[in-house]
Amino acid sequence: KMSEEITIGIDLGTTYCCVGVYQNGQVEIIPDNATGSRTIASYVSFFKNHDTDTYERTIGNVAKSQSSQNPKYTLYDAKRFIGMNYSDPKIQEIIPRYPFTIKGDNNDKVYFEIEYDNETKKFYPEEISAMLLSKMKEMAEEYTGKKATKVVITIPAHFADSQRNATKAAGKIAGFDEVLRIINEPTAASLAYGLDKKQNKKIAVYDLGGGTFDVSILELGDGVFEVKSTN
Repeated sequence: KMSEEITIGIDLGTTYCCVGVYQNGQVEIIPDNATGSRTIASYVSFFKNHDTDTYERTIGNVAKSQSSQNPKYTLYDAKRFIGMNYSDPKIQEIIPRYPFTIKGDNNDKVYFEIEYDNETKKFYPEEISAMLLSKMKEMAEEYTGKKATKVVITIPAHFADSQRNATKAAGKIAGFDEVLRIINEPTAASLAYGLDKKQNKKIAVYDLGGGTFDVSILELGDGVFEVKSTN
């Protein structure tokens, strides 16, 4: 049983995720034991194993490799939908792009619908995100031999409160005792680059991701980052 506890950092991306831990004086990015990759595809696939006649779920790079054979039950891009309303024009515009079923509940919240284990199941975006977070939690625990109880998760600077709260909820669903902080991605990038060591600067950060391309203007003073503008 793991007695020591650690805090980990997770980049929960639209198309890929990444997990790191601070040890030995530096941040170490943790590889996936199954593939050796330091990034994990943001995919979750549900399927029936006909050899064993059981229903199974895969997460990450293996799930992405199954998407062409199992498009209706391989979910991805959950980050685009997290904390969003089904009636939002931005959501309505992108729904036709996806091969899986996307619906709205009585509270106008987005969910994914699939047939699994002989019944119709609904999964909310934060539940799919929680599966990805849980996978990275397990990777960190295998890598360090310690229990990952606390987490910091990065999000786009433009996320609204509903999206931030849904991301926090995903962390709790994934089994973390505490989501210490939700950090804006450009702020995290600036910290990683060491810009907190420089005083009174204005910084432009470009985040060219798989699902979004954001630019943020940050102002740094007395070690504090403030996001002034994002688009």
